[in-house]
Amino acid sequence: MRNAMAAPLDSSALAQLFTAARTHNGFQPESIADETLRELYELLKWGPTAANGCPARFVFVRSREAKERLKPALAPGNVEKTMAAPVTVIIGRDMAFYDMLPYLFPHTDARAWFVGNEALIEETSLRDTALQGAYLILAARALGLDCGPMGGFDKALVDREFFAGTTIKSVFLVNLGHGDPAKLFPRNPRLSFEEACQIV
Repeated sequence: MRNAMAAPLDSSALAQLFTAARTHNGFQPESIADETLRELYELLKWGPTAANGCPARFVFVRSREAKERLKPALAPGNVEKTMAAPVTVIIGRDMAFYDMLPYLFPHTDARAWFVGNEALIEETSLRDTALQGAYLILAARALGLDCGPMGGFDKALVDREFFAGTTIKSVFLVNLGHGDPAKLFPRNPRLSFEEACQIV
């Protein structure tokens, strides 16, 4: 008998997460409660990462003051939509994430795999933070929020403003809220299975 956890989602759930979901460039002025942001994290944190390392760190930029601190780092094309979004998430990677491995992955000395291995730290932190950012997008959509992920910003400026004195480096941003359908761009195509995949 198939585990109930493995039952396929219905078409409406798949549409909300994937096929009907869009990258939003405009947002309605509806706030997002602290409880929703906490629920969002409580969902995304269960996504897999290497050795359960969980290198991503999240700053939920919501106040007008914090948005003004972020604004100078934004590429010109990202300013209007970011300032209008109820929340902008700065997704960063903790370059010392491995210090948490004795807690997160206690059955072996996984921390020793990373200490002094800069190439492995770089590869793992970037890949797994990107994964956790993707989990955030899916969790947000599951909670009825729309997302606008973007990479057009000055990372060094964001790091100085929001991560000074830490081991965290910014990776990308995600605007969160209830999207304005009038500001959507026409949907671009995707590669077909035959163009992107092989079964071997």
